[in-house]
Amino acid sequence: MKKILSSITIMFIMFFTTSYLSVNAYGFGFTRNDNHKTPEIGKYKTILENTDSYYVGDTNQKEIYLTFDAGYDNGELPKILDILSEKKVLASFFITGDFVKRFPELVIRMAHEGHTICNHTYNHANITKISKDELLVELTKLEEAYFNLTGMHMVKYFRPPSGEFDRTSLLNVKSLGYKTVFWSSAYCDWNVNGQKSVEYTKEMYLNNLHNGAILLMHSVSSSNREALPSIIDEVRSLGYTFKTVTSL
Repeated sequence: MKKILSSITIMFIMFFTTSYLSVNAYGFGFTRNDNHKTPEIGKYKTILENTDSYYVGDTNQKEIYLTFDAGYDNGELPKILDILSEKKVLASFFITGDFVKRFPELVIRMAHEGHTICNHTYNHANITKISKDELLVELTKLEEAYFNLTGMHMVKYFRPPSGEFDRTSLLNVKSLGYKTVFWSSAYCDWNVNGQKSVEYTKEMYLNNLHNGAILLMHSVSSSNREALPSIIDEVRSLGYTFKTVTSL
């Protein structure tokens, strides 16, 4: 009987120490403003403290971080890469294992053109629902796939899939040697069947521009692709420079 109770106790402890589904999971968000100030993130600010997480860069510098989440391609990404090449802008791309498998030529192109390729987990996993050991597998499996394809090492910068996180999962990411990158400017551009107008897209990003802004775009958005040349030109005309997340 003692052996049975001991086994149950061990199983109970293991369940509550492996960082599975958190009752305090969040989806990242911010309060947009039109006065070019750093957006407020409310309670998230405390949660992000000391986790090596960023949602904005140096607020004293006129720097912009252009980032893309790329889980798949619908024909927009090659055009986006053409624009970035023409405008001589380097961006940061957060990719998954499925993207590496299905679109190897795009991964190679992004890497060879100097863009920063970052980790979005191998399986687009919700990091609040997996253990630290499972998280390590998700991160390293993607790194290995990327290295096997390109011969290059992936930087240790990470974005939580769907923006879902809690403090424990962010601390797990940090303990594994990664920095987490959220964003301070974004909209629902991922819905390919509900794309906003080009003018809306431009105004949304430009009206909320601020020092150290981390712009989140999805590489499947036709609105983003159409608005991108004007956004880049206007950002530069206002005195901003583009940085990749490795400058955070």
